[in-house]
Amino acid sequence: MTKLETALAAIDEANAKDPNVVEGTPDAALYGQRMSRELERLFPQASDALKIASRGQHIERWVLKRVDYPEGREGYLTWRRDLAEHHAKRVGTIMQDAGYDAGQIEAAGRMLRKEGIKRDAEVQALEDVICFTFLKWYFEPFAVKHSPEKVLRIVQKTARKMSAEGRARVLKEFDLPSEFAQAFGT
Repeated sequence: MTKLETALAAIDEANAKDPNVVEGTPDAALYGQRMSRELERLFPQASDALKIASRGQHIERWVLKRVDYPEGREGYLTWRRDLAEHHAKRVGTIMQDAGYDAGQIEAAGRMLRKEGIKRDAEVQALEDVICFTFLKWYFEPFAVKHSPEKVLRIVQKTARKMSAEGRARVLKEFDLPSEFAQAFGT
């Protein structure tokens, strides 16, 4: 097996332990597979670090539970920051075990911690993949559970995180209601 195959298999093995099952598959494993498919479609020439960060975006996400953090925005942001750090450390260990060098490990960690969004091409590529994955597989189930106002706010936040190229591609690939499409206007 190549280093990449070894790292992806280790991420899949970790995510197979997710107790949350969706469509007959552990949730984190399904999410990782979807992320890899979107990355391959959107960025077929991605580096190994980006491929690994995409697959490991939610590695062991169930370990840190939202309910263990305070309610409100500050608690939510702390939880998300702790998750990003956990993902970066776990992926870093997996990459080291697979034979990747410190530079590649740090690159994947920066992507997972979203350090340099809008400034670093690979961090931004990962964010675009995250947004496409959300829109393709998770938006509709989210939207039916929340008010139209909250859904619009989430769509606007999603669009702001994306690159101009990503937003333009969303408009081409998704048939969005006009109020949502406006958020993706470039």
